[in-house]
Amino acid sequence: MEVKTSLLDNMIGVGDMVLLEPLNEDSFIMNLRNRFDHNEIYTYIGSVVISMNPYRSLPIYTPQKVEEYRNRNFYELSPHIYALADEAYRSLRDQDKDQCILITGESGAGKTEASKLVMSYVAAVCGKGQEVNKVKEQLLQSNPVLEAFGNAKTMRNDNSSRFGKYMDIEFDFKGDPLGGVISNYLLEKSRVCKQPRGERNFHIFYQLLSGASDDTLMKLKLDRDFSKYNYLSLDSANVNGLDDAASFRTVRNAMQIVGFMEAEVQSVLELVAAVLKLGNIEFKPESRVNGFDESRVKDKNDLKEMCELLGIEQSVLERAFSYRTVEAKMEKMSTTLNVAQAYYARDALAKNLYSRLFSWLVTRINESIKAQAKTRHKVMGVLDIYGFEIFEVRDNSFEQFIINYCNEKLQQIFIELTLREEQEEYIREDIEWTNIEYFNNAVICDLIENNQNGILAMLDEECLRPGTVTDDTFLDKLNTICAEHQHFESRLNKNSKFLTDHSLPHSCFRIQHYAGKVLYRVEGFVDKNNDLLYRDLSQAMYKATHSLMRQLFPEGNPAKVNLKRPPTAGFQFKASVGVLMKNLQTKNPNYIRCIKPNDKKVAHIFTDSLVCHQVRYLGLVENVRVRRAGYAFRQPYESCLERYKMLCKKTWPHWRGPARDGVEVLLTDCSVPTEEFAYGRSKIFIRNPRTLFTLEERRRACLEDLATLIQKIYRGWKSRTHFLLLKKSQVVVAAWYRRYAQQNKYQKIKSATLVMQSFIRGWKARNILRQLKYEKRCKEAVTTIAAYWHGTQVRREYRKFFRANAGKKIYDFTIQRIMQKYFLGLKTTTMSPMDNSWPAKPYGFLEGAHTQLRRIFHLWRCKKYRGQFTEEKKAVYEEKLEASEIFKDKKALYPSSVSQPFKGDYLEIQKNPKYQKLNSAMEEKVLLADLVNKINRANGKGSPRLFLLTKSNFVLADQKTGQVKASVPLPDLASVSVSTQSDGFFALKLKEGSASASKGDFLLSSEHLIEIITKLHRIGTTAADRDQINIDISDEFLVQFKQDKVCVKFIQGGPKNGNSAACKRKNNRLLEVSVPSP
Repeated sequence: MEVKTSLLDNMIGVGDMVLLEPLNEDSFIMNLRNRFDHNEIYTYIGSVVISMNPYRSLPIYTPQKVEEYRNRNFYELSPHIYALADEAYRSLRDQDKDQCILITGESGAGKTEASKLVMSYVAAVCGKGQEVNKVKEQLLQSNPVLEAFGNAKTMRNDNSSRFGKYMDIEFDFKGDPLGGVISNYLLEKSRVCKQPRGERNFHIFYQLLSGASDDTLMKLKLDRDFSKYNYLSLDSANVNGLDDAASFRTVRNAMQIVGFMEAEVQSVLELVAAVLKLGNIEFKPESRVNGFDESRVKDKNDLKEMCELLGIEQSVLERAFSYRTVEAKMEKMSTTLNVAQAYYARDALAKNLYSRLFSWLVTRINESIKAQAKTRHKVMGVLDIYGFEIFEVRDNSFEQFIINYCNEKLQQIFIELTLREEQEEYIREDIEWTNIEYFNNAVICDLIENNQNGILAMLDEECLRPGTVTDDTFLDKLNTICAEHQHFESRLNKNSKFLTDHSLPHSCFRIQHYAGKVLYRVEGFVDKNNDLLYRDLSQAMYKATHSLMRQLFPEGNPAKVNLKRPPTAGFQFKASVGVLMKNLQTKNPNYIRCIKPNDKKVAHIFTDSLVCHQVRYLGLVENVRVRRAGYAFRQPYESCLERYKMLCKKTWPHWRGPARDGVEVLLTDCSVPTEEFAYGRSKIFIRNPRTLFTLEERRRACLEDLATLIQKIYRGWKSRTHFLLLKKSQVVVAAWYRRYAQQNKYQKIKSATLVMQSFIRGWKARNILRQLKYEKRCKEAVTTIAAYWHGTQVRREYRKFFRANAGKKIYDFTIQRIMQKYFLGLKTTTMSPMDNSWPAKPYGFLEGAHTQLRRIFHLWRCKKYRGQFTEEKKAVYEEKLEASEIFKDKKALYPSSVSQPFKGDYLEIQKNPKYQKLNSAMEEKVLLADLVNKINRANGKGSPRLFLLTKSNFVLADQKTGQVKASVPLPDLASVSVSTQSDGFFALKLKEGSASASKGDFLLSSEHLIEIITKLHRIGTTAADRDQINIDISDEFLVQFKQDKVCVKFIQGGPKNGNSAACKRKNNRLLEVSVPSP
């Protein structure tokens, strides 16, 4: 059975303000605060929902919540926006009543989020299907597009709607969405050119610059830097919690889902870029001969780029910014524009371009989401429009005036529809209707919209009359005509009571709205109402080749010149509000009043003064008074009887008759005064909330008694059940125990029997085993005796043959065993060629074989080892072998070089960028590159040189610059002289008469002497066209230095500068090299 709950169950504060006692402003605010502190952000005033903005995410919008409120009575659950949405949807689907949901509140109160929640709920509960889902997705995705182009960051809200939106969602007879139509009201286009401090321009500008790809920005001729555009405010360009780049991707995806073609999206972005470029156009004055100043464009680069985006000739637009053509009847006159007028024309063009683009977007979205079927549709309208605005002194201007006018009209229709709804319900329930006293704001609406003496009519008249028209002349007219109006105040009118009111400046007027007094600054009223765009600019835009421009500026068509002045902004808004009001009056209204708890846009803060201000101008307390003027609470008889039947013994637990009779019996038994209630056709009406609360208190006390009774009966049932369970358990336990005891007894008897059987079987088995063992021993004895006897007989028979051949057989067997043991001992020898170990010969007769086997095995394992070498490794070992043949036992330096591998290129000449030039100069592959010291004969000191060796020559180059100092062909090299010591000195002796011998021999020193000389010798050995290079190893040899021969002598002795060899000049004919003692 489904458990029914009620609005009155577990109520925090009062869920419906109609039941609030006592009713005043303080108790109203206190109740809102109490519910807000407990995360209850929704409260009712009858069927009106008050929504507090929590400024954080709450877990109350889940799919489970949607199912919880689906098809439930409005007052059945705690207050929620889903309850209102469900009530509206079911009334539309089941009762065929067109609905409208009016969402009002000031900026930052959560109107846009509320409209999204309503639409998402309706989308969740209506039908499914591919086509239906497509329509729902298009309706939902229209929001991100309109928010990007129509919302902006303000001081009060980071995502403030700067336009009014009314969406008609159309449904078929089943309640499935077919499409929709969107209407927009009064886009705040002045924001395009100027934003207050701390606020931003429309989102799309920042999203485009942050999220578009570099290629897109290049096509649009834009830069990501916000500071390069005059129309974008910089102090709040980046907003915490807003990811402009991600939002741009969302908008692009939403436009694709709604049905925009890629070319249309590109055209829209081009117009947005053009607005940014337009803001960067600046003007300078230029004097003419007639004495008038003419404006000229300072830097034409932005103008050029804008013209390229829109496809306009630059000269045409430049002239439109400098001249204005005035037409009167058949005459045309061209006048120049000064700098101020040029800036006005630029901003007017930017505002008109953007606002018309926004209107085109709404029209284009409507084309995509409109219902295709021609049959009659059910309609649910959702109105998300700006709330009543009261800014600081002198900050209220023309925009706030017409916004507040719209709210006056909404308040008027709200009161009318609320009273009408109350009256209809009273008539429907056959309850006597009494007139309710309330403030009728029709007088304020008449003050503003009257066609003869209304403020808007006078503003239009002032804008259209010839002569000098200013804001002051408009104010004078107001002071003359509206002076006696009780809701109009001005310091300059005929009413003397305002002459000394210093809170009322001379350039302002004040209107007493239903929500309070608002002071309006008259400056800008005339210009904003005119909203003029020079015809030259319209015609210039019409000439553009851009795909959208002719649709946006149709008045620029030269063939359709209309000299009639276009309607003013106030006139257009008044007309659109009139159409909206007529539309709303044909639908059943549902209201959501949005309130923001604080100005800091943070959670858990409730500012009483701010909330009180909003409660006043929304007229919520007045709404409660209207609602409860007759009967404060009404409820169907079935629900009332179901809730309170436990208060009367006659109706508890079940009433068998009609629900109304049960309610009559119930109220009579509870002694409720007859003047406190009335019986309708289907509902019981309760006049005073205290009566309802008295019933609730009695119900709560009765529920406690019932809970006690239920607890008593439950405890008795639980105890009886527990006793019966214990009794049943005792019987089961006793049965199981008896079974267990019998099983144990049986197991003991069984085990004893098995033991006796095992002993008897063991005794029998042992007897059989003894018998079998005896028989086996007898058989073995007989076999042994027979074997011995047969052996004796055989030995006697073959003894003479054994004596003749026994010695030779024993010898052969012994030799065979010795050789087998010897060969098995050779298996332990390793495969390393460096291992000289070999097992000792066991007997002298194996000496020859032992030596040959050792030699053969060593040659075989050397061959196996060499077979593993690669070609590079073979070459290295061949060089090592050649070095051994040249230097082994001849030079003391050789043993230390054996373990060092021959690298060849010690300078990494191919990788080192320092020697890149030198490497490229070498014609052949460099076999060796090393750093050597060239010995100077004058002082014996060395100079560092780069030594490079190829197959045909060797080269000496400077270490720092890489410049070649000497290049000697190898055929010119006669011999190489080195000492027997551990030094690195060597002399390269050249052939006499060769081309290279003119500079003499080379005395060099290197740490890699062994490798250098080995490679030189190896090249000479492998070359067929030249003689082998001689290697002279001696401690004293002659070196030819140009014309003189010098003797180089090596002696052993510790040099003073360390462990290395040192060369020192003794005389002109002797160089002495001191080599450290080993």
